[in-house]
Amino acid sequence: MLRIVVDATPVEPKPSGVGFYVANLIDELDKLQTVENFQLGVVYQPGLKNWLKRDFSFPENLKRYTKNFLMPLPVRISDLLINLEFKPSLSYFEKYFGTPNVLHGTNYSVYPCNNSLKVMNIYDLTFIKYPNYTDSVVKTYTKKVKRCLKWTDLILTISESSKRDIIEYLQVEPKKVYVTPLASRYRPNFLSKDIANDLEKKINYDFSKPYLLFVSTIEPRKNIISIIAAFDFLKKNYKIEHQLVLIGKKGWSYESIFATIENSPWKSEIHHLDYLSDELVALFYSKADVFVYPSHYEGFGLPVLEAMTLGAPVITSNTSSIPEVTGDAAILIDPDEPVQLAEAILKVISDFQLRQDLITKGRERAKLFSWERTAKETLNAYKSLF
Repeated sequence: MLRIVVDATPVEPKPSGVGFYVANLIDELDKLQTVENFQLGVVYQPGLKNWLKRDFSFPENLKRYTKNFLMPLPVRISDLLINLEFKPSLSYFEKYFGTPNVLHGTNYSVYPCNNSLKVMNIYDLTFIKYPNYTDSVVKTYTKKVKRCLKWTDLILTISESSKRDIIEYLQVEPKKVYVTPLASRYRPNFLSKDIANDLEKKINYDFSKPYLLFVSTIEPRKNIISIIAAFDFLKKNYKIEHQLVLIGKKGWSYESIFATIENSPWKSEIHHLDYLSDELVALFYSKADVFVYPSHYEGFGLPVLEAMTLGAPVITSNTSSIPEVTGDAAILIDPDEPVQLAEAILKVISDFQLRQDLITKGRERAKLFSWERTAKETLNAYKSLF
């Protein structure tokens, strides 16, 4: 029987980003075990603070899996060991992985176990292609990834666009890169009318005014300044009645974005909402007149898929992975052209039939993506090694 161990270290109590992907992948692989005749285990590394306190407890949300392995080193130290040139120093820790046939490193690295085939996730290459869009931690990924490639048997990534980047920038053979797309956190009918009505009463926001919506981390790569420029243009030249709602945690280098909001003549109609529950974000998606996402570069573009799932018409970039996600179900624009973005917004809010067509196409397109599909394609990738 095939024994697989997946690194669950990125999974937090309220997972987002990589942790969100890993949590969903493990959940779906767990369901497939009996049918597909393989055994799943998860490995976890404690955070540095817990490690210093000698707290090696396994997280509650991972305890339900039957095969749990604890690696008694925090990521910071194992990354340090990975970056050292003396590989034999790492072999001592192999015993903490349960000697699987396949070890899956889920966050831009994989441990060099001698007795397992090694699979590593590389989601995108922002840190190589656009280093000015990355923070200090992500900037360290290049050395770590290149080191791990020396012993990695297979790379998983989340789009054909990222696969092309990995082949080009890391000189990896195409047959070593396997694409397993992501899926939305939402189902099509995630919110019933009753739940939506209750949520509206709980949040201090006036939904009677139409709005344009953006959802993601507030950081330069997401090109939010272009959204504000397009919004200002439409307010000034077409007197649109819409508000602009930006939902997301502050990332890195967000100061210029908030300065741009502050300098807008319509700043009172631009609303930044910090981290919200999945239900509240879904409410904003479902009531938006347009979802705008002119990101410069994406490994996948999950907010675009979420918006389509919940019936928001989408305007997004014609770059990187995004056209793979949208197909013909969105209006694609050049992210470097704010006026093009503004014209597309005007078209959607002025043309009821176009808006309905985008909603219908978006919902249909979103049905192609599911976490079950992600898990099955990941399992196929594992099996391709044998």
